[in-house]
Amino acid sequence: MPAIELALIFAATVAGMELFAYAMHRWVMHGPGWFLHESHHRARTGWFELNDLYAVIFAVPSITLIWLGVQEGWGAGVTAIGAGIAAYGAIYFGFHDWIVHRRLPHRIVPKSEYFKRIVQAHRLHHVVESKHGTVSFGFLWAPPVEVLRAELRASGDGRLREPTFQD
Repeated sequence: MPAIELALIFAATVAGMELFAYAMHRWVMHGPGWFLHESHHRARTGWFELNDLYAVIFAVPSITLIWLGVQEGWGAGVTAIGAGIAAYGAIYFGFHDWIVHRRLPHRIVPKSEYFKRIVQAHRLHHVVESKHGTVSFGFLWAPPVEVLRAELRASGDGRLREPTFQD
């Protein structure tokens, strides 16, 4: 398979993962999977939280596809999909866990309008402690902050709290 096709498969997988992550976050993590995700909407007391199990769960398809592509001869396209899932996971960790939630120390200050909007949107997501009434479920794309604030004001479903520095 030509390198350009593999690059396109890889890029499409990374982009598609944002849609998949949005759906999983909105309808699974804030639905039947809340028993794991709830820990992410509470103050963390150590390095890990129950929600981190989602990283393990989502790594399984990536590892499996890379293994099948490389070791079992399923082809470079399957490997590219597995690598795209892994790349999205790395982007997620870097943006979400490291930059937004400061799970590793840093001095990164959002300067671009895009970066500021994504960080603010995620902080607004965490203003709600409950699984209902939350806004902004994506990780790499978010509606304008003004839209999210209006949605929060209009919603009476969630338990609101003041954001903390850790969030």
